[in-house]
Amino acid sequence: MSTAPGSRPPSDADGDTRPDVSIVLPTFNEVGHVREELARICEAMEASDYTWEVVAVDDGSSDGTREILRSASALDARVRLIEHRRNLGSGGARRTGTRAARGHVVVWTDVDMTYPNNEIPQLVKALDGYDQVVGARTSEEGTHKALRVPAKWAIRRLAQYLTQEEIPDLNSGFRAFRRDKAIRYLNRLPNGFSCVTTMTMSFLADGLAVGYVEIPYAAREGESKFHWYRDTRKYLLQVVRMILGYEPLRVFMPVGLSLLLFGIGKLFYDFATKDLRLATNTLLILFAAFQVISIGLLADLVVRVTKPPVDDPLDAPGTGGRVAGGEEAAAARE
Repeated sequence: MSTAPGSRPPSDADGDTRPDVSIVLPTFNEVGHVREELARICEAMEASDYTWEVVAVDDGSSDGTREILRSASALDARVRLIEHRRNLGSGGARRTGTRAARGHVVVWTDVDMTYPNNEIPQLVKALDGYDQVVGARTSEEGTHKALRVPAKWAIRRLAQYLTQEEIPDLNSGFRAFRRDKAIRYLNRLPNGFSCVTTMTMSFLADGLAVGYVEIPYAAREGESKFHWYRDTRKYLLQVVRMILGYEPLRVFMPVGLSLLLFGIGKLFYDFATKDLRLATNTLLILFAAFQVISIGLLADLVVRVTKPPVDDPLDAPGTGGRVAGGEEAAAARE
């Protein structure tokens, strides 16, 4: 059952009250537009059927952003402010905000006017039947487009290779997910921008349901904190790290088999041209193939042994658990 705006949020079994939705806002020197963006979010949520809160995490701002958020928090108890004494990065702020969030559903977004924050209620509604819904951008408006577009395409293809899933937008910062599903991944989130990539891939690699909705993407207000080389390198390293952490054979096996096939071909070449004598470099290639395949199998065994247990299927979306806005999936299908 949905709750009306301003009404008492549903109660948990322990008597505590929790809102339907928590919007996590990482901020760092956004004084020129944070007030407008916050007002846009609050207006949209007030007009919705969800109970809500905003968890603003000021990540060491020095331009007056923090003071604006303090004033907003004093005027509305649903706007909560968490202050970092120093700048940790977008991922660090999102991690802090998600841990502090009380809502059943957590929304990640930015306050730089790029994402359609007035559509947060629609994003939450789209979560019905999914564990996470990502806003897939229909255009690229960031800086250094000539460098970012091919780099993001290559990294996205690599991520799709790991998850064996189509990923329309790997690193969108506009998304909604179930907090109880995401909480296990928070310790994996890096401090930088690749935290959103990590959240997408973690859900997909564990077989959780991820949906996508197309969203417009506007030009950024203020100065971008994205560094094209440093942050792209971190994106790539994080994707490779995720592959090694979930499916190491997808890295080691292609390399090992390629070396093995090359070594066997070289072996026949040696036999044919060197009177059945085996060249030293052929032995080295075959030995390298054996090592790579062995390390891959060992890494895969370690991943499978240390992997945490999967959730009970009865807790999955559509089986009676709580969904966004308090509706049950079974009731929604009737």
